[in-house]
Amino acid sequence: MTKSLSKKKKNSGKLRTIDIVRAGMKSRRAAETRFKIYGRIAIGMGLLFLLVLFSSIISNGYQAFVQTYIKIEVNVDASKIDPQGKRVPEDLSRANYGGLIKASMRTMFPEVKARRDKRQLYRLVSTGASYQLRQLVIDNNDLIGQTLTLWVPADDEIDMLMKGYIDRESDESDRRVKDKQIAWIDKLISEDRVEKRFNKTFFTAGDSRDPELAGIWGAASGSFFTLIVTLLLSFPIGVAAAVYLEEFAPRNRFTDIIEVNINNLAAVPSIVFGLLGLAVFINFFGMPRSAPLVGGLVLTLMTLPTIIIASRAALKSVPPSIREAALGIGASPMQTMIYHVLPLAMPGMLTGTIIGMAQALGESAPLLMIGMVAFIVDIPQGAFDPSTVLPVQIYLWADSPERAFVEKTSAAIMVLLLFLIAMNAIAVLLRKRFERRW
Repeated sequence: MTKSLSKKKKNSGKLRTIDIVRAGMKSRRAAETRFKIYGRIAIGMGLLFLLVLFSSIISNGYQAFVQTYIKIEVNVDASKIDPQGKRVPEDLSRANYGGLIKASMRTMFPEVKARRDKRQLYRLVSTGASYQLRQLVIDNNDLIGQTLTLWVPADDEIDMLMKGYIDRESDESDRRVKDKQIAWIDKLISEDRVEKRFNKTFFTAGDSRDPELAGIWGAASGSFFTLIVTLLLSFPIGVAAAVYLEEFAPRNRFTDIIEVNINNLAAVPSIVFGLLGLAVFINFFGMPRSAPLVGGLVLTLMTLPTIIIASRAALKSVPPSIREAALGIGASPMQTMIYHVLPLAMPGMLTGTIIGMAQALGESAPLLMIGMVAFIVDIPQGAFDPSTVLPVQIYLWADSPERAFVEKTSAAIMVLLLFLIAMNAIAVLLRKRFERRW
């Protein structure tokens, strides 16, 4: 009796296991709750920063999709355009169309007499007005001798005034648009000669020193040709390398070194590939600078590690039973790979390729090293023509002093982001559409 009582007292003095577990569960649940809170805060901050970024880009760039136009009447005087009456295209292209635009402005404002005032008056419309008139006359010679009504783009400073970026009430010395110019614009507005229209030039023109004439089509074409070269080279080479390393290469120290170097190349800064392209493709092989062909070769070197790694992961995801079944019915290793393994791994390979192409589309540093930072006005027609790409065009516009290029920069960023989002969406759709779960 005495022994049993002492034993109960001894046991009552010890903590039971369930009590220890309950005490630990309380602290673990508190830690899990804190972790969830930290995760939600991190996600919320990321979404907030993303919202601020997109809001800043959109607020600065959406007005680039509209342009201010001014209506003028131009007398296409035959004595000034084609005094000999031969209608030769070469002579018509060399005529002084700018003088006709200036004469039209003087007709609308006959009270402007001083030379300085006339210069300010002429600056209401863009220099592109004369090119617009010249193209109309060259396309249709019957317009010579007539009075045409044209809507011509306004100068970039006038465009900024109409969009509210220039404060009318500020001191005249603090703004580039003078009081007289504001008065002339107000008169044109009262006569319904000023309108804001969709800016087609932004999507159809190449680069220009004048912001109101600058567009992204030249850079978009350069990006297209560059990505085509990159895709045609990187996809077959990357898939072939992945197939060999994963399916046929012997497991030895040499292949281990290759695999380590491929993984290391995926982390090399992109500008290093630009230096390699400058040294090899341009200086050694003498390829043309600022050409999509060279840009595509450089971006191929940069995207190959990404495609190889993604393709090898896709091959590993194919169950070994597929290979064993094909080999068991008499297929050769090459037939097994081509007809059974590769079709099942292709969706993952395509996804990795598209992600690599999206990465290449947003690169600028390696292309700056091979000269694609040049000022290119003409639209490239092939992979050998001088061109630039969208990221480099954004870089050039961001470095320009004119206020109008700020909105052009943001608008070009919006277009680039749309392309990147579209390419990533295609990658997700391909993965969802063709992915098989084993």
